[in-house]
Amino acid sequence: MNAPPTAGAALRTDAARNRSRIVEAARDLFRTRGIDVPLSTVARRAGVGVATLFRRFPTRDALVAEVFAEQMVRCEAVLEEAVTDPDPWNGFRRLVEFACAEQLEDHGFTEAFIATFATDHVQRRERAETMFDELVRRAQECGRLRQDFVVSDLVMMLLANGGLRTAPPEHAADMSRRLVAYLLHAFGTGPEEGPLPPASPLGLQHARGKSCEPQFQAR
Repeated sequence: MNAPPTAGAALRTDAARNRSRIVEAARDLFRTRGIDVPLSTVARRAGVGVATLFRRFPTRDALVAEVFAEQMVRCEAVLEEAVTDPDPWNGFRRLVEFACAEQLEDHGFTEAFIATFATDHVQRRERAETMFDELVRRAQECGRLRQDFVVSDLVMMLLANGGLRTAPPEHAADMSRRLVAYLLHAFGTGPEEGPLPPASPLGLQHARGKSCEPQFQAR
């Protein structure tokens, strides 16, 4: 006959369950609202108290690192594959497409990736930067990437792509693919690789963001 679980074992089980619920709640909220969502909101979504959250994750950075750990590893793996691709232009193109798709799919990941690499993992960041520089050099040497392409052009691309988060959700992914295709055509020097992805059906009225709304009230 099995012995009943001890109080210590039950406590460990509860702690593990709470930790899992916190991570899942944070993943959902970071994905849709970014990593600056209040931690009290995360705790409420997870069904635990704020004190419980901070016992498991003393800082926001600790929670962000746990939530995005697998994606960080996957992103590094994609970069590794791009750099080792025998066709450097193909590797460059696949890396850019992956980065933009991931950025649009998960609002918090790009913020977490940049924040983590900028502060907590200097060696990992420097390695990633070195690998990307090597990929750019190889793509330029084979004549497929513009000689005047610089890293800030990729940053500009991510900023532009991130702006599509304000587009109607049902059209954002298609618009992102078309934008990326346009920019890859601009970055490249070789023949076009087929037609652009289909255009969205949006009209000019959809270009009005919150900043374009009237800032006055009728009197």
